[in-house]
Amino acid sequence: MATTVLRPRTTAAPVLRTHKVPRLRHLAPNWYASVMGTAIIANAGAALPYQLPGQRVACQLLWALSAVALAVLLTARAGHWLHHRDQARAHLLDPAVAPFYGCLAMALLAVGAGTLTVGKDLIGTGTAMAADTVLFTAGTVIGLVMAVVVPYLMVVRHKVEASQATPVWLLPVVSPMVSAAVGPLLVPHLPAGQAREALLLACYAMFGISLLATLLLLPLVFGRLIVSGPLPLALTPTLFLVLGPLGQSTTAVNQLADVAPGAVDAPYAGALGAFAVVYGVPVMGFALLWLALAASMLVRAARDGMGFAMTWWALTFPVGTCVTGAAGLARHTGLDAFSWLAAALFLGLVTAWLLAAVHTLRGLFAGRLLPAAQAA
Repeated sequence: MATTVLRPRTTAAPVLRTHKVPRLRHLAPNWYASVMGTAIIANAGAALPYQLPGQRVACQLLWALSAVALAVLLTARAGHWLHHRDQARAHLLDPAVAPFYGCLAMALLAVGAGTLTVGKDLIGTGTAMAADTVLFTAGTVIGLVMAVVVPYLMVVRHKVEASQATPVWLLPVVSPMVSAAVGPLLVPHLPAGQAREALLLACYAMFGISLLATLLLLPLVFGRLIVSGPLPLALTPTLFLVLGPLGQSTTAVNQLADVAPGAVDAPYAGALGAFAVVYGVPVMGFALLWLALAASMLVRAARDGMGFAMTWWALTFPVGTCVTGAAGLARHTGLDAFSWLAAALFLGLVTAWLLAAVHTLRGLFAGRLLPAAQAA
């Protein structure tokens, strides 16, 4: 009689799941701030009342750099969503990361504005017009969506407390203000009549959306500073984000006033021109007050050992909006003081950009900013 040999059952060894392109797992939307910070130098440099030899060429090069950086980052972020959807969803549900989705819209808008401002010298007006139309449309739509989605998530999903309020919360609601500031560049290229007026008034509507939302959030930020004390060292540069809605709204009203005569009737155009000064001067005054406060806190943090973080890019774009805002006031008031202010702020902007860019490149080459993901 044959005997049956029982062999122990073997189980297959568990297969570890590995992520494709592991470094992309840690690529968060805050990287768009580097694109914004680079593009604003080109835009602000072109808007300065004082133009030095070679300044236009330098602005063109920085615009080209920002455009290339945007293309690379969009591709990388697409790979992030394709291969690391779990982490991408986790970013949206993280109250510290989700607000940075507003940076995507602002990066598109800033590069688009630079395309029509200085990029046209390199690629032609027609191509620049088409590119800016696409970037402005995409940036505006994304910005308006994020201005709703991120606050919604903060209310229903993010578990936040008043003591956690930081200027980062402003990012999703500032992007419509950027649309309001760069939209006027397209107004003269539209057919006279309904099309021009519609875009002009749409920009004023987005100005209102962003301004009122900022007025809701800013007291939370300042109240947190008064009650809970200074921000953590790494977050201290984000205090400069408050300058964004201030400088950008001043830029917006001045840019809109420039194109209003060709879009609306004379009485309204005159009123909008007056509004640019009546609104812009007090807001620029408050921006300078906040700049002094933020700079003081930054010096304090540096003395306490603040190291480099990607939050240093907050020192660039918001300051750049104050440059364009001061330049707009210089045009409409004729005061040399605003021209000098724009030039002084621009020097600070360039210095901040050099510091942030050098440390970012150093961190990338050292592998500290995008560490490889662990297999999961």
